[in-house]
Amino acid sequence: MTTLTDRPGTALLVIDVQTGVVEGNVDRDGVVARIAGLVDRARDARTPVVWVQHSNPDEGLVEGAPGWEYVPELVRAVDEALVHKTYGDSFEDTDLEAVLAGLEVGSLVVCGAQSDACIRSTLHGALARGYDALLVSDAHTTEDLSAYGAPPPDQVVAHTNLYWSFTSAPGRTAGTAPAAEVSFA
Repeated sequence: MTTLTDRPGTALLVIDVQTGVVEGNVDRDGVVARIAGLVDRARDARTPVVWVQHSNPDEGLVEGAPGWEYVPELVRAVDEALVHKTYGDSFEDTDLEAVLAGLEVGSLVVCGAQSDACIRSTLHGALARGYDALLVSDAHTTEDLSAYGAPPPDQVVAHTNLYWSFTSAPGRTAGTAPAAEVSFA
């Protein structure tokens, strides 16, 4: 259980599923479809959905530019929180902590992009801050950086799932589950 004992709630955290981030990523369409299903199920269960959106001019992610926008398959409801970030960890120099505190959230269900960057950083940031953090094993993706020495993207996703399924910390839980097994009830 979370060490944030005054926060019994869970939130779905949707990280950086932006056009310019996921274009050409491994299983892009399948991942986006599974995230859309998670968003629908979270809304049906009245579980908060928190959206995170990355900006980085060096990567072409300029606020308001087409690549910066969320993919058209995912539409944020007007009453759902949107957190803007410029670092990999969604908590770093953002209002995410305040948003989650206001929602009384101590447990996160995490999905989005990039597996080996913002997903990984946010998972570790959440656990270090006292949150439980469940990674949706088939609802995160990454680009092919093998030209720079990284493993192929499907192996990056698999490795992220592997190591997060064995991650733990005192008083907190971590782990993975496929989208079909995630329950917000």
